[in-house]
Amino acid sequence: MVLLGAGCGIPAASDVRVDGKGGAATEAGVISRGSEPPTRTASVSDNGAFVSNFLSAAAGEPDRAYERVKAFIAPEDKTRLQDKKGSEVALNVVRLREAVYTPNRDRTTTVKIAVQQLGVLRTNGTLAPPVATETEYEFGLRSAAFDGGVDGDRAGLYIINPPNVLLLSDTALRQYYQDETIYFWSSDRTRLVPDQRYRPLAVPVERQVNEVVKWLVGGPSDWLRPGVVGLPDRTELINNATGGNGRWEVNLDMSGDDQDGIDQLITQIAWSLGDLTGQLELKIRNNAQPVVDLGERRDSRVLYPYAAGPQRFGVYDGAIHPLDFDGEPSGSVPLTPEANRNVVSASLGLAKDRRILAAMVVTGSGKNRYRLAVGTGADPVSVLSRSGGAGYSSISRPVWLRTVDNRPSRGLVVADGQLYRFDEAARMYPVPLNLPSAAVTAVAAALDGQRVALIAGGRLYVAAVNLDGGGVSIGPPRELVTSLTNPTAVDWGREDQLVVAGSVGQPAIYEISVDGALETPLRTDLGAKVTHLTAYPTNRGVRAASGAYMYEANGVAYRSSPFERIEPGRVRDIAPVPTGVRPSNPSAPFFLY
Repeated sequence: MVLLGAGCGIPAASDVRVDGKGGAATEAGVISRGSEPPTRTASVSDNGAFVSNFLSAAAGEPDRAYERVKAFIAPEDKTRLQDKKGSEVALNVVRLREAVYTPNRDRTTTVKIAVQQLGVLRTNGTLAPPVATETEYEFGLRSAAFDGGVDGDRAGLYIINPPNVLLLSDTALRQYYQDETIYFWSSDRTRLVPDQRYRPLAVPVERQVNEVVKWLVGGPSDWLRPGVVGLPDRTELINNATGGNGRWEVNLDMSGDDQDGIDQLITQIAWSLGDLTGQLELKIRNNAQPVVDLGERRDSRVLYPYAAGPQRFGVYDGAIHPLDFDGEPSGSVPLTPEANRNVVSASLGLAKDRRILAAMVVTGSGKNRYRLAVGTGADPVSVLSRSGGAGYSSISRPVWLRTVDNRPSRGLVVADGQLYRFDEAARMYPVPLNLPSAAVTAVAAALDGQRVALIAGGRLYVAAVNLDGGGVSIGPPRELVTSLTNPTAVDWGREDQLVVAGSVGQPAIYEISVDGALETPLRTDLGAKVTHLTAYPTNRGVRAASGAYMYEANGVAYRSSPFERIEPGRVRDIAPVPTGVRPSNPSAPFFLY
C-alpha cells in the first residue's frame, strides 16, 4: 500500500491516499517563522508532519545539529548517523519533490522521499554547491510506543534506518534562517560587493555582530572569490564581539596599519550589519579606532552612489520611446533622432559623471543580420559606433558593467552563442567561460558590476567579474539548481535575487536566490515562452518599490506591479495610427537607472 504526499499532513492508514506532489517552490509569506524547529513529539503520530519536522530538525546553531536530529532517530539506530564536529558540520539542503509511505506488516512504515539536491549549508552561513547526488532517500518509521507502556499517539514516532547525512528542506531553510547580505570589497577596492549568508534565527540578536565579523574574517563565498578581496591573511577575531544597548566593540588581530584599509573595513562592517543601529568601536590589536555611528557611516558611504529611480522605455517601430505609467517618473529618450533608428533592443545607463551609456542591438545591412551600436556622452547621445564585420544572426540585449570611477565603461553581450565584452567604441572581444556547454544565450549584470548571471546550455549560472587590468574576466561559473527547466531569460531583481523565466511544465517566471535555494513563483500562467526580460535591481541603497520587472512573450510586452499588458497607448511620442491600421506592439522594454 502506498501513500503519496508532499511530506506533511499525511496520516498512517491502510487505504491508498494521494495528496499530490510537493510544490515547486514555497510562496513567500505562507510560513510561520520561528527560531527553533519542532521537537520529535510535536507531530504526534502523523507520518507526513513527522517527516517534515525531521527535515527541519538540523536547523539552528550548528554545534547542536546532530543532537536535534538524533532525537528523531530510534535508540537502536542512533549510531547509524555519525557525528561531525565544528566546521565539518554541513547540512544537505534539499527540495522535497514527493514522499511515498508504505505500511508494513510489522507496523512500521517505509518512507521514500524524492528530492532535488540544492547545496551544502556550511557553518559559515554559505550554501555551497551540492555534493550529494542522491535523488531519493529511503528510511523507516516506527511508533515510539514499541518501547513499551506509552500511548502510541502521545509517544510519537521514531526514524529507523536513517540516512547517514543531515538533511534540511528548503522550507526549513526559509523558516528557521534569516538570509543575510554581507559585503566584500571588489578586487580593485572601489566598491562593495554583496555575498549571501544564512543566520539561524535561534542565534540571539545580540550575537549578530559577532557572527557577521566571523563571516568577514572567514572570507567570501567560493564562487565570489575571483572578483573580491577578503581581509588580510591571518586576520582573527580577538575574543568575541561584545556590546549591546546601541554600542558594539570588535577587536581584530590584523596585519598592517593602513588607515585607509581600516576605514574601508569599518564601512564594510557597517553595511554587513544590515540595518543595525548604534555605535561601533573597532580595535586593531587592542588599539581603538574612533567610534563610528553605523547609520551615519552607511549614509556617508552609499553602496551605489550613481543609481537613480527607474524610468521605463521600450522599442516601438524600430525606435526607443518612453513608457508612461501613472505615478512613475518618465523621462525623454537620451538619443538624437538620427541615433535612435533600426533598434531591436537596448540598454541605457548612467555613468559616474552622469554621462549616458547607450548600447543597442540594431538591424544590419544584410537580411536577419544584427550589429551592436554603442554611444556615450552627454544627453542626448548623437554619435554611435557599430561593431565590425557582417553582423550576427542573433544578439542578446547588451548590459553595462557599472563602475564607480572614471574608467571607460564596458559591457557584456551574447552574439551567436558566444559571450563578448564590448567597449565604448563597440569593439567586441570574446570572454572565455569554463562551462560544459559553450552555447550562451543570455547574460545579466548586477548593480555592483562585479557579478553576472548567465544562461548557457539550458542551465542557469552566476559568476564573479574581475575588471582589473582594463579587461573583463569571468570567474568559474556556479550552476544554480532550481525548479525551473529550460531557462530563457534572466535579470537581477535584488542584490541577492534573480528574476528568471523558464518552465515548470508551462512557461513561468520565478524569483530565485543567488544560490538557487530560495525560490518564489511570480507568474505561472504566461502561456508562451519569454524571449526578453528586464528588472530593476532594488537594494538597500536605493529605496524603491521592489518586484518591478517587464518581459516579452509571443511578441507582446508586459509589466508587473500591477501585472498588465503594455499597450501602444503607454508609448509616448509616437505618431497617431491611421484609422483601420492596427498599431504595432511595444517590444523589448527596459529600465533606465
